[in-house]
Amino acid sequence: MSSTPAAVDTPRMTHRQVLEALSGLLLGMFVSMLASTVVSTSLPVIIHDLDGNQTAFTWVVTATLLTTAISTPIWGKLADLTNRKVLFQVAIVVFVLATAAAGFAQDPGTLIAFRAVQGIGAGGLAALSQVIMADIISPRERGRYMGLFGAVMAVATVGGPLLGGLITDAWGWRWNFFVALPFAVAALLLVQKTLHIPARASRKVSIDYIGIVLLSTAVSLLLIWVTNAGTDFDWWSTQTVLMVGGALIAAVAFVFTELKVREPLVPLTLFRNRTFTLSVVASIATGIAMFGASVFLSQYMQLARGATPTQAGLMTIPMIAGLLLASVGVGGLVTKYGQWKPYLIVGSISLIAGASLLSTIHYDTNFALVSLYMFLLGAGVGMTMQNLVLVVQNTTSPTEIGVASSGVTFFRSLGGTIGVSVMGAALASQVVDLVGGAKDAIGQAIAGLGDKAGYWAEQLQSGALPQVSAMPDSLRVIFEDIYAQGISHSFLIAVPFAVISLIAIVFLPNKPLTRMTTSERLEASGADLATVSAPEGMAVLAATGTIPTTETGRRGDATDAR
Repeated sequence: MSSTPAAVDTPRMTHRQVLEALSGLLLGMFVSMLASTVVSTSLPVIIHDLDGNQTAFTWVVTATLLTTAISTPIWGKLADLTNRKVLFQVAIVVFVLATAAAGFAQDPGTLIAFRAVQGIGAGGLAALSQVIMADIISPRERGRYMGLFGAVMAVATVGGPLLGGLITDAWGWRWNFFVALPFAVAALLLVQKTLHIPARASRKVSIDYIGIVLLSTAVSLLLIWVTNAGTDFDWWSTQTVLMVGGALIAAVAFVFTELKVREPLVPLTLFRNRTFTLSVVASIATGIAMFGASVFLSQYMQLARGATPTQAGLMTIPMIAGLLLASVGVGGLVTKYGQWKPYLIVGSISLIAGASLLSTIHYDTNFALVSLYMFLLGAGVGMTMQNLVLVVQNTTSPTEIGVASSGVTFFRSLGGTIGVSVMGAALASQVVDLVGGAKDAIGQAIAGLGDKAGYWAEQLQSGALPQVSAMPDSLRVIFEDIYAQGISHSFLIAVPFAVISLIAIVFLPNKPLTRMTTSERLEASGADLATVSAPEGMAVLAATGTIPTTETGRRGDATDAR
């Protein structure tokens, strides 16, 4: 194999060409986010109508996050082995069909099952969008386009809950699951027409099926234990020993498998890269804040402040405004000045402040203060989420862009999954304790309802998630206070993780961003790296002296820091 670098003669795409190529990608991401956010404000109504409890509410969200987390590295690995454009289209189809099927659910179990399938498609969209961007845009230029993703995210996140609330109040919650279908068809057609990715040499596909099973087992057992411990069985019990022990055994077996297989699901060699390792640690806290806020703020608005689904969507706009302004603004600044670390540090501090302040809210807290707290949390997520992927792609071999990008996304989703499960379990436990403590007050409130006393007593004894906004005033105030205390207690769990995220970001190597796309880096290596092993590819890259490298001893070219 020659180590002489080949000329990088692939023409650089113009701004217009990049926008055309990204249009289908952006619409695909919009579809996935809209299908998720349009349901968020109606979840309390959905769970109430399906006779589900707080555990069911948590698992409707956790099921999607769990399969998203597990499938993300699988999609990332496939992206390094097969056609990325086709994979992206497959992910859209899987996601939207599962979303539409969820609209026909008749009980919480069926809804959770379809949401789990939905997460598989979401994992593909999350991982592949980052990988495809790296194919056509250099890290230094990617900031300005990351702003577009931030804008799409903000529109879907703001418009989704509002649209979902309006649809729920007007036609019923089931229509929320069908609204994304026309957008999905448009996304498929647009991706086919506009997205043209540089050709890659064919490569024998080797999927780590054992790793998939072991990872799924470890994560699932852990989440089931976190959700059910303390309610269905004691924290110290035979079930705890079996579940935690099984999760640990599966995790150890997964690590051993990844060290031995030819194409590991999550290459553990990536953790030799200090940037990757620290970014993973920081991403976990971002995931907890992002997913936890979207789930429990909606519950807070409806269960602690008596809002309707439409009103709840409007009330969460401050958080989305923070995310939008931070994502678009910081993306532009990163591209203009080439600096990224100061924004990540400020973002992590904003994350700590937002989570800490949200842990102090009550049912009657001045909404201006709640809005400020939400804005800080949203700004923190906007500054950190995409930029952590960016810095990893900047220091990763082009042959491992897929698994590295999906690796960060995986741990962010995993952090969000575990975070939502822990926060949901804490909320359920806290609500049970608070209801028990307010038993006399609840009894007196029900007794004063006259003819309606029997109806409300039956509703509360059913164990289903209550519809607080429909309660009589005397009962509603009690439950608003109970849920406000429970939800604020849940946000306290996110604070220590946000602090750990700040520490990890502070120690991230401040490496300048390269101006070369993944395709150009492959050409500059002077070899077709799609056909060589990862270690061999690293040797080629190091020999050319043209590729920015990781902190494991490989050298980079100063021209990349322009």
